[in-house]
Amino acid sequence: MPIQKVNGVNLFYELIGENNNPLVFVHGSWGDHHSWDLIASPLAQHFRVLTYDRRGHSQSEQLTKQGFVVEDVEDLIQLVASLQLLPANFVGNSFGSIIVLKTAIKRPDIIKSIFIHEPPLFSLIQNNPKAKPILDVVQPTIRKVMELIAHGEMKNAATLFVNQIALGAGQWEKLPPTTQQTFINNAYTWYDELQDPDSLTLNINKLADFDKPVLLSTGSESPSIFPMVMDCIENVVPKAKRIALQGAGHVPHLSHPQEYVQLIRQFCSAAEK
Repeated sequence: MPIQKVNGVNLFYELIGENNNPLVFVHGSWGDHHSWDLIASPLAQHFRVLTYDRRGHSQSEQLTKQGFVVEDVEDLIQLVASLQLLPANFVGNSFGSIIVLKTAIKRPDIIKSIFIHEPPLFSLIQNNPKAKPILDVVQPTIRKVMELIAHGEMKNAATLFVNQIALGAGQWEKLPPTTQQTFINNAYTWYDELQDPDSLTLNINKLADFDKPVLLSTGSESPSIFPMVMDCIENVVPKAKRIALQGAGHVPHLSHPQEYVQLIRQFCSAAEK
């Protein structure tokens, strides 16, 4: 089992592909490196693909004290450096996108390009009147999920999160049992992330000088708050491009893997030129 100790924590990772163009995936909350299974192998024909379990998730070292998003950022920086994968293309989903963006601010020199999908940076739109009706529903639901976790009801928490926040009504029942169990096992780490006041925030003005290629994607079936978040980022990042994935939601790498592979290939190839 490949384990790399970086930043004081043991991280599980998988590295596949022989190409010398590194492609690094950062998963969101609740999941793990298996989130990328449907696209990692096809992309390994063209890239050196790194997937890993973030601290507190699945096969990586579990949390023993309050964690902070700055640790996730430093974990990522040290992991890719220790595996000699710099500079690299970075792909993030959901909370993983926040980590990628914060990495771009801290270490732009290690990045070739970034491709992010729907970071939950709701703090950017908290004063947007169009976002208020949606946030008035989402935020109490988040608090309910946190309450369930605090009482040890991990399955109920995961079910509520998936059905009412992340993927939509009835989607929990459609997840494979192994994925359901992963969400249950990693529930507390999501709870921990939300105890960090900086976890869902970003000083986007610090991205104004980021001059590498950036692709921002949303799903056409996702809640409208995500395009609002992307508007804020797009308005600041000089080289940002935008795409809406038709028929997709919050996890296009699971729902539309073939299209997602093609999109990543095209974007990263263009970034090389």
